[in-house]
Amino acid sequence: MIYVTGDTHANYNDFIKRICNYPVKADDTVIVCGDFGFVWKSPRHRHLLEKLSALPFIIAFVDGNHEDFDLLKTYPVEKWNGGKVHRIAGNIFHLMRGQLFTIEGKTFFTMGGAYSRDKILRTEGSNWWAEEIPSSEDYRTADETLKKCGYKTDYVITHTIPQSAIHYIGAVPDSQDAELTGYFEWLYRKLDFRKWFAGHFHINRLVRDDIQILYDGVEIIE
Repeated sequence: MIYVTGDTHANYNDFIKRICNYPVKADDTVIVCGDFGFVWKSPRHRHLLEKLSALPFIIAFVDGNHEDFDLLKTYPVEKWNGGKVHRIAGNIFHLMRGQLFTIEGKTFFTMGGAYSRDKILRTEGSNWWAEEIPSSEDYRTADETLKKCGYKTDYVITHTIPQSAIHYIGAVPDSQDAELTGYFEWLYRKLDFRKWFAGHFHINRLVRDDIQILYDGVEIIE
């Protein structure tokens, strides 16, 4: 079974609370739609990662805008289920940008990243990184991956959402995020997919039949 949830922001108790209502088994996968937040340099975060690594199921996450990108880059890059990952621990994987994974026979296209509206309150290299926004290389990787799969996937996992979906929830797209949300808008119209899962907005809301924003909610993919 595959479970999908939203931002965890290094809140271990909240993460456990979310999944305790579900029969998550050792061979299941829990996917976090960005702002995982557990990969930071402090002793507290290292302790929480150790606790997560002791859990019996797989945890896979795309990056959001509130991640320690310097630290993420230090983890080894491996192939996992068809795509590139940073292996954080034996059961914890960072799903890199522009990748396609096959999990339990279903395909997942992943593209993390988003703009931090609270950037002015943060310090570069300490709690904010320019890498929160995808690079030109990330877009090239995504395009190569999508061409290979014929622009078809079962599911899309991102942190933010297409521009039209932002308008739909009554929010205003940020100009600093326009390249990414504009790319997602193009991708939404181009891609053949079943459902798109994202986080970032701290709400649980079905935007359209095929776009689901998650915060502390959990969706099951059987």
